[in-house]
Amino acid sequence: MKIENPFESGHVKNYLLAYASVVVIMILFFLATSLFHDVEKIEKKEFNTKIVVEKPKEEVKENKPAWKSDLKLMDKSY
Repeated sequence: MKIENPFESGHVKNYLLAYASVVVIMILFFLATSLFHDVEKIEKKEFNTKIVVEKPKEEVKENKPAWKSDLKLMDKSY
């Protein structure tokens, strides 16, 4: 079995042409999306930080300690 030199057989040329065609197609898609897409001006939105919202008071739970979770652990560990 003889190994061919890729520079003499033209394989490198084919790969470079395929790579260049993909790059050209990507550039064309970028230009098409940027040129034909009209962007409307969007108003800048700002947060109103002067309004103070009162937080609701926490309800007292039914004599449950604060550290106890509402989650229940499994009886066995696997």
